[in-house]
This record gives sequence, C-alpha cells and structure tokens, in this order.
Amino acid sequence: MNSLRTAVPALVLAVTAGLALGAGPVAATSAQGTTAAPRTAAPDLQDALDQMVEDGAPGALLYTYDHGRVTALQSGVADIAAARALGPLDRYRIGSLTKTYVSTAVLQLVAQHRVRLDAPASTYLPELLASRPRITVRQLLDHTSGMFEFNDDPRVLAPYFKGDLAHVWSPRSLVRISLAHAPVSRPGTAFHYSNTNYLLAGLLVEAVTGHRLGDVLRHRVFAEAGLRATTFTSSRTLPAPAAHGYFTFEAGEAPTDITPLYPYPWASGAAVSTAPDVARFYRHLLSGRLLPRGLMRAMRTTVDASAEEGPGTAYGLGLERFTTSCGPAWGHGGNFPGYVTYVYSSPSGGRQTVLLLNEDPQSLSPAVGRVFMRLLDEAYCLSA
Repeated sequence: MNSLRTAVPALVLAVTAGLALGAGPVAATSAQGTTAAPRTAAPDLQDALDQMVEDGAPGALLYTYDHGRVTALQSGVADIAAARALGPLDRYRIGSLTKTYVSTAVLQLVAQHRVRLDAPASTYLPELLASRPRITVRQLLDHTSGMFEFNDDPRVLAPYFKGDLAHVWSPRSLVRISLAHAPVSRPGTAFHYSNTNYLLAGLLVEAVTGHRLGDVLRHRVFAEAGLRATTFTSSRTLPAPAAHGYFTFEAGEAPTDITPLYPYPWASGAAVSTAPDVARFYRHLLSGRLLPRGLMRAMRTTVDASAEEGPGTAYGLGLERFTTSCGPAWGHGGNFPGYVTYVYSSPSGGRQTVLLLNEDPQSLSPAVGRVFMRLLDEAYCLSA
C-alpha cells in the first residue's frame, strides 16, 4: 500500500480533479437526459451497490426518504483497517454540497435586507474585489462571475507536492491567487463552475455578520433544519463514526486512506454530514422552511450548466436541477478527495435520494461511474 507521503504527486492530481464538481468518471458518465427506465426493485438496488464495491469502491451507501418512509441500503466498509461496515450514521465529507448550505446563509441575509443579490459583491468585500466591481452577489452564487478557479493555479498545489498534506491555505489567500488571473468570462455572460465563487460568498457572510462562517452555518442553517450530525470544520479528522475516504494509486493495490487531507476548500466544500442529515437539509430547504418563497424562486432560477455538468443540468443559486427519467430533481453533487456523493430531491421536498461512495472518483473505473448515476436515477424514481 502506498503511504500518503510517497504518493503525494498522484494524490495532488486527485485533489485538483476532486474539488471540481464535474470531474471524474461519475460525472462524466451521468445518466441525466436518458429515456424513462423501468422501476427497479430493492434487491436490484442492492445488487448495484454490491457491484460498485466489487468493482473497487470500499463502501457504497444509498439512503432514501419518501414522505416519511426511510430506506437505507449499504455495501462494503467505512473503514478498511477496522473492517467496519458502512452505515447511514457514518459522517463523511460532503464536498460541494456545502455550496447549497452557504448559499442558504447568504439568502437568509438577503431576507433580512442586509445583502442585496444584485449589488456588487465589492460592496461587502471592498478590499478583495476592488478590481472586479461588476461582479454581483448573484453571480457568485450561480457561477456566472467569471472568477478564475483557484485550483487551476499550480501555486495552490505546490505545498502538497512537497509532502505537506497539512498545509493550510486561508480563503483570502486562495481568492488573491484567483484574482491574479484574468477573468474567464465577463460577469453574467456564462456559467463557469469555480470554487473561488464560494470562498467569496463565505467571506461575504463573515463580513456582513461579523461572525465566523462556521458559527453562522451552525446557528442559522444547521440548527434551523434540525441537523444534528452536520459540521463545518477544517479539522483533518472526522467525528466518529466516520466513513474514511480512499484513493487507489495503482491497479491491484489496496486503497490508501486519504481522510487526513486538510480540507482547504472551506466554503466551497468543507462540510461534514451524514446521509440522513443531507436528506433532511434538502427536505427543509425545498419545502420552504429555510427561506421565504421569493428567495426560493431566486434560488431555483437557473442558468444552463450542461456543457460542464452534464446534459440537462442547470444551476441556480447553489442548487442544481438535474434531468432524471421521472422528471426534474433538485440537489447537488459533491466530489471531495476520497468521496463522491450526490443528492436528488423532489421539487416539493417530499422525497430525497442520497448516494455515497468513499473512494475518490478519479481512482474509480468508468464502469462504477455508470452504475452510480444509473442507480441514483432508478432509486430516486422508484416511487415517483
């Protein structure tokens, strides 16, 4: 088995890809836009989970909530060394699903008239964004700001190439690295997924409230949704019980546990949760219990994201609309080194499906990606 330190170059490449939502075999083989598929019985769902584990994923978890009825199916392990089975109460890094939570916090400030969606973001972050006065708050949240993706600058990865996997980047440092590059497009003209946008959104929350982003999320989002196992943390360890995240560096070798990788994406992807908590958050959000009706309409106002995120995908304010075989679903996808997870929710919030693998999508085979997206679609549509 490769150690973390000796496997740094391959791991750094995984980090780069894993932090971009559309990267990896899972996203590349999306089942979105397919024709209607026959409804799948629960044994077939279990077979699909078992198949992904057989094909290389240490563990796979499928959690569904359907108007009060809960089903949890799992296969494989949460921790290879301990040989402990993966279960629905295991905490894991949810990656870019974090963006929906951060967007909710921003929109709550809009509801309080402390932030204006179409105001220049530089109104709230004058020091950072003086050179980009045309970018609005809305454009940060729907990825139309044109901000350069900080992960694409080699300076970000240099400490990790040198073996310092605990290196800490501050959000402001990463934003300044992004600002050293020309915009990728004029603000408001095109969708370009950039984690930089959500670093800025998180800094905006802190600037307006005077409180740390983690505290705002805990008191204003997690508590209001009744989330008991969700945290926003920069810790390199996860609270128990935890699903460890893995990367397979060479075919035929045992996966390497990369859970201790420092989660520098901050507001763009550092939340930790469980599948039931993820479902509960999206249920509360989409049923209108976290934001006023007008702001939910704004959150669901989308731009075309199909070129980057897959056919039929549109992006709102931290919320994605997916095309499934039984109609539209709302949610988000998240790739984080060692994990891939998606959540689909019905438009009214009555039904959610969460699917998790604790293996980096860059070290999974395309076959696993195809099964993943097909299973997500079939499980979500089973009772539609």
